[in-house]
Amino acid sequence: MRVNQQVLNSLDDLVHIGKKRWTKLAKMLDRFLYKPPQPGGPSDDPTPDYMNLLGMIFSMCGLMMKLKWCAWAAVYCSFISFANSRTSEDTKQMLSSFMLSISAVVMSYLQNPQPMTPPW
Repeated sequence: MRVNQQVLNSLDDLVHIGKKRWTKLAKMLDRFLYKPPQPGGPSDDPTPDYMNLLGMIFSMCGLMMKLKWCAWAAVYCSFISFANSRTSEDTKQMLSSFMLSISAVVMSYLQNPQPMTPPW
């Protein structure tokens, strides 16, 4: 009985030492494994948000000041914002920005149907 108990204790010690070595090896290898970036971290691309804001500013300028080139710039910014957005982002905000830019183009051409003159 005593021999069996001693053997079991020594096996438990070996298993415990083996676990320590494996965890140490796993920690060493962990820094070389790929870790996906955390959502909401600094690696997020702010381009869609900036283009969305710029598109809304151009839309308001196109609507209020009747500048056709601002309305077209708003449509362009809305397309860029939509193209660079992720699927997890708010689609209602994208849609409202796009509809605002389209309405700026429509309203500027309804008020003055002449072709757009270059701003220079």
